[in-house]
Amino acid sequence: MAKKYTAQCACGAVKFAFDRDPDFIANCHCLDCKRASGGEMATFFAVPHDDFTLLSGQPKAHHYIAESGKGLDRNFCADCGSRLFTNNLDSFPGLVFVMLGSLDRPELIAPKLEMFTKRRLTWAKPLELPQFDSMPG
Repeated sequence: MAKKYTAQCACGAVKFAFDRDPDFIANCHCLDCKRASGGEMATFFAVPHDDFTLLSGQPKAHHYIAESGKGLDRNFCADCGSRLFTNNLDSFPGLVFVMLGSLDRPELIAPKLEMFTKRRLTWAKPLELPQFDSMPG
């Protein structure tokens, strides 16, 4: 049976899917997310690992130690370089953080909060969402 949400890299080599509507959907302005995304912020959301299904391809993982000192694996397509998802998070066991831009239909999911707003660039305007200077508590 097809999953509700499908996603893939830019070249289509890596595809994955999940069913559950995410609760935690964030625009993150931390320096780690800026560097990893190449933009002012990153938009991502949490999916339970047991709902996440890799459909095709083999993403390449890069183990990274975040500013918090906790480890995680950032996964991307080895062919086109698209950043796809983060797993094996020391801070959030059992969750996969999916990059919004990897979704086939990103318009189905909207951010619910902005975090690490202390790092937001002055030209980036806040959305009308809850704002957190660092990680929400």
